[in-house]
Amino acid sequence: MKQSHLTILLSVILSVAASCGVLVGDRMINGKSETAEKAETPADPVRPNVQIQPGSYPDFTYAAETAVDAVVYVKVTVKTGAYGYYGSDDPLFDFFFGPQRGYREFEAQGSGSGVLISPDGYIVTNNHVIENASKIEITLNDNRSFTASLVGTDPATDIALLKIDASGLPSIPVGDSDALRLGEWVIAIGSPFDLRSTITAGIVSAKGRTMPNYDGKFRVESFIQTDAAVNPGNSGGALVNTAGELVGINTSIVSNTGSYAGYSFAVPAKIVTRIVSDLITDGRVHRPSLGVSMVQMNENIRQELKLSSENGVLIYETVSGSAAQKAGLQRGDLILTFDGTSVNDPSALRVLVNERRPGDVVAIEYERSGKVETVEVTLTEL
Repeated sequence: MKQSHLTILLSVILSVAASCGVLVGDRMINGKSETAEKAETPADPVRPNVQIQPGSYPDFTYAAETAVDAVVYVKVTVKTGAYGYYGSDDPLFDFFFGPQRGYREFEAQGSGSGVLISPDGYIVTNNHVIENASKIEITLNDNRSFTASLVGTDPATDIALLKIDASGLPSIPVGDSDALRLGEWVIAIGSPFDLRSTITAGIVSAKGRTMPNYDGKFRVESFIQTDAAVNPGNSGGALVNTAGELVGINTSIVSNTGSYAGYSFAVPAKIVTRIVSDLITDGRVHRPSLGVSMVQMNENIRQELKLSSENGVLIYETVSGSAAQKAGLQRGDLILTFDGTSVNDPSALRVLVNERRPGDVVAIEYERSGKVETVEVTLTEL
């Protein structure tokens, strides 16, 4: 009888212990063993080490108020004409002979934006804004107007430099476009649809973007892509970081309608600075040349040529007498680095070359027949 009571008592104790998570044989937590609990707990996710600085949160008031006065309205007049049947200034002649076929000249007007980069009146805009203009008029944010002269253009980067006769103007400091980070806040300032001094905000969506080259003309493209709203009239305006520095010149959009569809592109300030320096000095751009045609590297090419690296840019052909040929580079060489910077696509290499000047000596690391070598190349002028 006592043994029966003892058995019942032990059963009750064991049941209570299991339900309460008391240590019985293995340590229990909420009815589960500690080892089982550890096994079911997922590992902490691996997170990138992203540093967020104080003041980096989206407050655009300082940047907007600092930069807005340096963005100007650009009005252009373009002379054009067409053949057709036109009346004369003599109603009697028109009555008897009717309209006569001939060529008549007209004046068309367009507009865009520009950015004051110096207090003495140098203005950066897009080449396509002022192309073929017979007259260029600049209106400042305080409504003062000036006639601008054209210093020079660079169609390859779609940059043009203008000059107005004034001093003490509210220019904008130029920032480091290379230091931009994906997701960083930026603002676009310009005059879309003639709405002057319009400010929109977005983030850096991508860097180093290129566009399809339908006309086959030489271009240097490494666009900053943002989702700040840009529309017709914004061209030539400023892309500004939260410190109020110029990091790009707004240039184009991708759209099926001609209006903003979520994608806008700006020429990086680093490229703009290089172009402006040449235009101020000589009125034209001294563009360096490596003298190669290139192919995007991929796994099929790597296997076919028995290369060890999947990265780099493959030389398809060297131009006769070019900097590359003189340095000993040849068809089939795989360029890995350009003066210490890794390159993985032709566009990136073109941009790196364009940042230099004719006569600069650069080190190029390349792979040939499975062997990696380095050669010094003296860039020539394109």
